[in-house]
Amino acid sequence: MNQDHLDSISREMGLQPYQVRATAALLEEGATVPFIARYRKEATGTLDETLVAAIRDRLAQLDVLEKRRSAVLKSLREREKLTDQLEESILLAATLAEIEDIYLPFRPKRRTRAAIAREKGLEQLALALFEQDPAVDPMELAQGFISPEKEVVSAEDALSGARDIIAEWVNENADSRLKLRAFFFSKGMLRSRVVPGKEAEGIQYRDYYEKEEPIAGAPSHRILAVRRGEKEGFLTVRIEPPEKEALGILESVFVKNDSASSVHVRTAVHDGYKRLLGPSLETEIKNESKLRADKEAIQVFADNLRPLLMAPPLGFKKVIAIDPGFRTGCKLVCLDPQGKLIHTETIYPHTGAESSEKAAERIRVLARDFSTEAIAIGNGTAGRETESFIRKLGLPQEIQVIMVDESGASIYSASNVAREEFPDYDLTVRGAVSIGRRLIDPLAELVKIDPKSIGVGQYQHDVDQAELKKGLDDVVVSCVNAVGVEVNSASPQLLSYISGLGPQLASNIVSHREENGPFRKRDELKKVVRLGARAFEQSAGFLRISGGENPLDASAVHPESYPIVEKMAGDLGCSVADLMREASFREKIDPARYVTEKAGIPTLVDILSELAKPGRDPRKSFEAFSFAAGVEKLTDLHPGMKLPGIVTNVTAFGAFVDIGVHRDGLVHVSELSDRFVKDPRQVVKVHQKVSVTILEVDLERGRVSLSMKSGIAAAAGTGEADTTDRPPGRSEKAAPSAPGPQRAKTPVANRKTAFNNPFEKAFKKRD
Repeated sequence: MNQDHLDSISREMGLQPYQVRATAALLEEGATVPFIARYRKEATGTLDETLVAAIRDRLAQLDVLEKRRSAVLKSLREREKLTDQLEESILLAATLAEIEDIYLPFRPKRRTRAAIAREKGLEQLALALFEQDPAVDPMELAQGFISPEKEVVSAEDALSGARDIIAEWVNENADSRLKLRAFFFSKGMLRSRVVPGKEAEGIQYRDYYEKEEPIAGAPSHRILAVRRGEKEGFLTVRIEPPEKEALGILESVFVKNDSASSVHVRTAVHDGYKRLLGPSLETEIKNESKLRADKEAIQVFADNLRPLLMAPPLGFKKVIAIDPGFRTGCKLVCLDPQGKLIHTETIYPHTGAESSEKAAERIRVLARDFSTEAIAIGNGTAGRETESFIRKLGLPQEIQVIMVDESGASIYSASNVAREEFPDYDLTVRGAVSIGRRLIDPLAELVKIDPKSIGVGQYQHDVDQAELKKGLDDVVVSCVNAVGVEVNSASPQLLSYISGLGPQLASNIVSHREENGPFRKRDELKKVVRLGARAFEQSAGFLRISGGENPLDASAVHPESYPIVEKMAGDLGCSVADLMREASFREKIDPARYVTEKAGIPTLVDILSELAKPGRDPRKSFEAFSFAAGVEKLTDLHPGMKLPGIVTNVTAFGAFVDIGVHRDGLVHVSELSDRFVKDPRQVVKVHQKVSVTILEVDLERGRVSLSMKSGIAAAAGTGEADTTDRPPGRSEKAAPSAPGPQRAKTPVANRKTAFNNPFEKAFKKRD
């Protein structure tokens, strides 16, 4: 463990040294982020998952830095180029860029113009010119370097070669690179131009045909957009600062006076910048801006994924799930409360009156025979039409009819996981099952799908895929462990995200369960093949065993703390079950009496809270949501309508909202709130229920522009306050079960539609 790294992280993050040191030690021992944040609060000073993960990531970055530092030192040492001064500079370098700048003059190179000039014996001439002695006549000095056998046939040839050498010195000077790098970052302009002749073919990038903005302020989605256009061959992209100022910085470093030699140095400086240093730094800044854009895009994706995974579950209910379709019919499945498939068939409610009546009768029979408690309908093609059909059947009022976002269901249907689970059923059945299970428990079902396929990201195919996977996996792990997993019913996919497990141990747990029956207590997990003491310690607190031998096994109390709870119960003269059941017992407990080396007040407070609500689910209670009745397609929309909607995606430029017409509408960032909004995530989150007003409907291109401003709501004559401008996380009331569309008393007109680029214009089309 590198103490300098720990001190550096402590300063960067404003944390106490002991917090960083303890976290690093736990990570080094193999502890996971959820385990550290939940069960090692005393060691870390109650650091949350975000800070623990940040320490982990920074340690990894610094490890990469150290590996590169060691590799550079080894290379220089092996080639006998390492001096004490050079070694000290490399050891003091704080970033990879600094190390590379110092190493640049010593890196093995291809045969450059400067290398050719050195082969011609012109380095001494370059050194003499670089001194810029006013008494030296460059032309006269160059005469002594003429050598026809070395292809130096004139003084000008010699001076040209010397300038090539000086140009390379300018490029390889660490101080000048540091200054110019900062200048590129602060003053660089991101410029995109259309490739001549590609104007028509690349029309989706037309807003970038003559685009220019400071790279320092360019938002991630525009950086990724122009890079995609460049990759596809429609755009050229440059990042350049003002050339005159850049050359002025270099001249101030290298040009000493106005002597004749200085003229040659100035010429070499200009050549070195234009030919070597400028392009090199441009490439570097392009890469750095891409990394920044990737990081922001991945964060947006992660922030969108969390509320989707943590969406309220309906719970263990008997469900009919329908994957809608027109001509091919609707695939219907019946599921038991655990999501097990018990019946499947296809109905045809949209192919004529006779088949519609048959479909209606089948739904009524199945709902009665299977004591159905809810009907889940996928929101893809024919989704709203199927919902309308179901609602008109006169089913018992207690049967809820709920639209379910089916994004990614087709990915699951074709996956190995689905084939293994349902080898005898086709894709449509698997898709319908997934829709039903998403209603019962969204988290348990969504973990079976690659997170980037869920459809709540921004430019997910353009960002670094390894970093994207790492970022999204962190979110899934956090959510799964926050909720906890019932070990006797969980799928191997869900178990694999539990702290300390992974795919192999998850599979071993399921195999053990199938061979030996349900686990009766947590200690039995130790009998699972390859599940050792470390894995048990990391995972046990997040695994639940309901109805087992020990009531604590159904809670988030870690087995290592069972003796503490047993002592509490013993001191009160009651059982552990009594302690969990009766608040009067818990109220008598003084946590300070039970402090141990591992369990301090923070852990004891958690234990008492868990005893009050064992195994509590942190997700909110389920509330049904329904779209406006009679609004099912784009032609049903009119400017000024106020409709209920649900946020399906949040991007840097706004939020996409499903209003039940198979195309998500866009609430541009400028229309999210009455106040200025810099980041849409400050106002909305995925799966949030909102009220929106139609600004514009473009039937030709299938686009809908929406607003969440209260002024627009007032224009619609509703008299309702805008409830969306509240801090993320606050609950909202569900929309009415079947509200009708509200027409504006005053039409919303002459409003500028905020479509700023081809990607801001991209509305999600429902499959």
